[in-house]
Amino acid sequence: MMEGTLLCTANYAPLTPISFLERTALVYPDRPAIVASGGVGLRRTWQETRARCLHLAAALAGLGVARQDVVAVFAQNIPAVVELHFGVPMAGAVICALNSRLDAAMASVLLQHSEAKVVFVDWALLEIAQEALSLVTKAGARPPLVVLIKELLYESSPDSDDNLKTLVRAEHYEYEALLSYGESLDFAIRWPADENEPIALNYTSGTTSRPKGVVYSHRGAYLNSIATVIMNEMVGMPLYLWTVPMFHCNGWCLVWGVAAKGGTHVCLIKVTAAAIYDSIARYSVTHMGGAPTVLSMIVNATEKERRPLPGGSPVTVKAGGAPSPPQILLRMEALGFHVIHGYGMTETYGPATFCAWKPEWDALPPKQRATIKSRQGLHHLGLEVDVKDPATMQSVPADGRTMGEVMLRGNTVMSGYYKDAVATAEALAGGWLQSGDLAVRHSDGYVKIMDRSKDIIISGGENISTIEVEAALFAHPAVAEAAVVGRPDEYWGETPCAFVRLRDGSENVGAEEVIAFCRARLPRYMAPRTVVFVPELPKTATGKVQKVALRERAKAMGSISGSKSRKQRGGSESDSGTRSKL
Repeated sequence: MMEGTLLCTANYAPLTPISFLERTALVYPDRPAIVASGGVGLRRTWQETRARCLHLAAALAGLGVARQDVVAVFAQNIPAVVELHFGVPMAGAVICALNSRLDAAMASVLLQHSEAKVVFVDWALLEIAQEALSLVTKAGARPPLVVLIKELLYESSPDSDDNLKTLVRAEHYEYEALLSYGESLDFAIRWPADENEPIALNYTSGTTSRPKGVVYSHRGAYLNSIATVIMNEMVGMPLYLWTVPMFHCNGWCLVWGVAAKGGTHVCLIKVTAAAIYDSIARYSVTHMGGAPTVLSMIVNATEKERRPLPGGSPVTVKAGGAPSPPQILLRMEALGFHVIHGYGMTETYGPATFCAWKPEWDALPPKQRATIKSRQGLHHLGLEVDVKDPATMQSVPADGRTMGEVMLRGNTVMSGYYKDAVATAEALAGGWLQSGDLAVRHSDGYVKIMDRSKDIIISGGENISTIEVEAALFAHPAVAEAAVVGRPDEYWGETPCAFVRLRDGSENVGAEEVIAFCRARLPRYMAPRTVVFVPELPKTATGKVQKVALRERAKAMGSISGSKSRKQRGGSESDSGTRSKL
């Protein structure tokens, strides 16, 4: 330190998102903090929310929860989850929001690995939770205490569901009763002594391997919350519609970020096109987010499902989870939505980059604007991003063609993987977080994701980006959703296989038409040789297509046999155009 300077409580306090709630409850005590979409009438102010969070923290302390104990949450996007994101850290504990679509077997694995002392369970998920807890007991581990959440957000009262009532046990606590138990507002918040203490434990999706527990710090959560608010262009007091699961990177850190802006959480349990449009109209929603599947849901909504958007500024949508096809971005813009495209990982607290828009691009033709917007862009304020050759760790040329691996470093990279020092060291080797995503960098520095390293198709020695092929498929007016994987091919090794969901009323579209459409827009070797029409694509809870399942499906279809026309790199023949169930 420089001579004459002093580090003390006057000029330093550990960064933590808890401070967002404390400030907002003072500045905007009577503004709505949480509303429940669907017209059920639930509405809580910031002053009420702070009081409830203090009750919750006091109750957890009364249950014996100590500093850095893990408290799990197994719930949908209900109001209690917002409160838990503040109440649990206020008790000094670590919140572990579990994927609400887990089956009992995986939920039991994660409860054991996290050593959760308490688990808060959404009434609608009680049956799965009970089975998971039974498996924990059978494995010889100590099950966590159970707190049951009965939010009044369902079509029927929980008390009328006899099947679930039989699962409730005497030793279960009830959420509202627990808050009454923790009735003292004199509870002393357990502020972190060090901003690098853990605040959250988030498990990766685990689509290709066993999930890893990613540890977030108070400092990282604070910084990424602010960065995400800036990225989402949140001015004033935003009304944020929860179409992103709150369990996913703590809602991309916006569970905390909305509080920093004194905004309103609009909680939505079931994400459908009709529910999205209704919520936007009913609550004058200003911001929302989602994976491409949510954007597809919006643009493919029927006239009956659509509602007029609120007047004034367009609804801002942060798109992430997977690259959004330019065609979808064009249609979102035409409907009055302002889409901000970005990229991130669980290991980066969610959003890490965004396609920062430049005013000079406003004058470009719509298709060119959409192509630019589909890039993942540049890092936000807390990180650095680069595209490197993983073998040499040298940056690839910024020529828009040379592929390398996306690597990140900075203040909003995870602290590490819980109980897995080897995996932590491997992921952070060389001083960068290695993403496993392949990308190019354009001359302006903007990054464009080309594929996951495990998803790239190598056909006859050529690398084929499945994302580029999918973008061509999405341009077809009959295509609602599409995903491309490699299918074994005797001659080329593998060739693109497209799984396609058609829009309603497009059942007469065949494989030959789809293949010809792609060949008119792509080099012939990149166009799909196989097209499989499906009613739905398999997805994770965060909206990502499960390409592992599709690759297995393509592999089970067998290898495409060789032919003379194969030497033409996919002549006029099409190999498959089946319609099937997944």
